[in-house]
Amino acid sequence: MSPTRTTGLRIKSPDQLVAESGADLEGHGLRRTMGLFQLVCFGVGAIVGTGIFVGLSDSVAEAGPAVAVSYVLAAVTCIFTAFSFAELGGAIPVSGSSYSFAYASLGERTAFLVGWCLLLEYGVSVSAVAVGWSQYLNELLYSLTGRQLPAALSAGPGEGGAVNLPAVVVILLAAVLLVRGIRESAGATAAMAVLKIGILLLFLAIAFTAFEDGNLTPFAGAGASGITAGASLAFFSFIGFDAVTTAGEEVKNPRRNIPLAILICIGIVTLLYVAVALAAIGALGSDAVADKPAALSLIVNQVTDSTLGGGIIAFGAVVAIASVVLAVMYGQTRILMSMSRDGLMPRVFERVSPRTRTPVANTWIVAAVVAVPAAFSSLDVVVNLTTIGTLSIMVVVNVAVIALRRSAPDLRRTFRVPFHPVSPLLGVGFCLYLIWGTGWTTWLQFAVFVAVGAVVYALYGRGHSRLGRGEAPVSTGAGAS
Repeated sequence: MSPTRTTGLRIKSPDQLVAESGADLEGHGLRRTMGLFQLVCFGVGAIVGTGIFVGLSDSVAEAGPAVAVSYVLAAVTCIFTAFSFAELGGAIPVSGSSYSFAYASLGERTAFLVGWCLLLEYGVSVSAVAVGWSQYLNELLYSLTGRQLPAALSAGPGEGGAVNLPAVVVILLAAVLLVRGIRESAGATAAMAVLKIGILLLFLAIAFTAFEDGNLTPFAGAGASGITAGASLAFFSFIGFDAVTTAGEEVKNPRRNIPLAILICIGIVTLLYVAVALAAIGALGSDAVADKPAALSLIVNQVTDSTLGGGIIAFGAVVAIASVVLAVMYGQTRILMSMSRDGLMPRVFERVSPRTRTPVANTWIVAAVVAVPAAFSSLDVVVNLTTIGTLSIMVVVNVAVIALRRSAPDLRRTFRVPFHPVSPLLGVGFCLYLIWGTGWTTWLQFAVFVAVGAVVYALYGRGHSRLGRGEAPVSTGAGAS
């Protein structure tokens, strides 16, 4: 197989991507420290957070008790796409994730736009997650002291405040931990992932004591349209499983562990989400849950007739959502690093500190950029944009599996999508169905965002591309931070 195909599509072969990154060796200046358990915890850490602790109430408002079906629909969409990520993550175990997968199958222009959309999935979702963290921090403070932070300092202008200071603080704390090293970050994420699962299990144990069948009727009062709208919102709760593939150069035995970790994460999270949705509505009814901030704490407070249980849930949510900020910011920095060493982003993003073996400048730039929407935007706006951006990327990843099966049939694959090509085509179909449910205003905002990305590629990316210039990527192993 030729290392590259510099046709109009500028396709870079999987072999060259792996060779350039050192994915089968030491990872392009990065240190391999994550085993399967840590990688699963990292995946769970990237997924479970604002979506279930905060976003559940929004999904319930759309679907009512049938929100459980909405979560299943969102999970099915993720499962088909998870198969595709598992195959590509095992075959091309590099930090670029879906960006690199698109580069190897559909060409540089598509890869750049995928990377551009990843700014929504990773960068903007960090802002959304940080806003959710701020809500639960206030709930925790209230349960402990009876007081909350003033609205002016804990919410953006669209939600009655001036600046969301806690959201900015959690982003900066995550940046501090990330620049210290992947071992410290992975260890912290693993501990927080175990804690958040324990908190959700505690919620289930309490909520099911008050479960009443009557609270689930009428089950689908909003009909199929309500379930679809609920699924589009519920999908945000699953965003992050693909972050597992961004750790390709810092994972031990990545060809085996990446596919396994993706499938394990999706299984764990799906079971948890459906159980939490049923328990929440069964305990109080959908009307009491819909559109309520910090809904899980509210439910536990009412079931136990005390603020202590709700305070424990709020504490778990604060830890859980902080771990998502950490994991997703990590994914964003690794995507930018991959794009930078291909010449599609400025060189500063690819530099790795020789002391910490982390992209220090990259991390602080990402923290500064995502802190701005976290400080001043409402949760609803960033959630909708993140959802449509992620679904679009998933469409590309499913198509990439089909394209690579044709262009690179002999590529080493440690996992193969079952029932190919039916499975990835179903993944495409489900993604498009959920995109339809996001609404035309979100489509318009996303179209503008993609158009801006196309302009950036035309004015900067295409001319600076190392593949287009015939240049070899520069090693980041000894780069300055």
